[in-house]
Amino acid sequence: MAMLWVKAFHIVFMVTWFAGLFYLPRLFVYHAMADDAVGIARFKVMERKLYYGIMAPGAVLTIVFGVWLWQGWFPGVFGTWFHIKLGLVGLLIGYHLWCGRLLAAFREDRNKRSHVWLRWFNEAPVLLLIAIVLLVVLKPF
Repeated sequence: MAMLWVKAFHIVFMVTWFAGLFYLPRLFVYHAMADDAVGIARFKVMERKLYYGIMAPGAVLTIVFGVWLWQGWFPGVFGTWFHIKLGLVGLLIGYHLWCGRLLAAFREDRNKRSHVWLRWFNEAPVLLLIAIVLLVVLKPF
């Protein structure tokens, strides 16, 4: 029963993390298109609060509860699906950190990415989410 609580919190924080991963790049799109000082300043505040107040805690707690879940339910189990999932989570962490670099570029007014590039960048977590959920639910390998 206790592991069901761990699983529930893992899912809650994963949803929190993904909400930020979906929304922050969209804010970057709008920020890249903004041309007024008030709008730009507003985007900087929104991006900072989203990254440090929602995304970072969501990421850390997703990983903490995920490791706890794995150690509690699956110690020593390493199916191929799990290795692939860990690789995808690694890509997700890399994407998160890349968002942090973009955040810094916008904060320092040195963004070089176009809103079109950022729109494409915004699609990556969708693909990762689909792949991770399918692996966990179906365990095809």
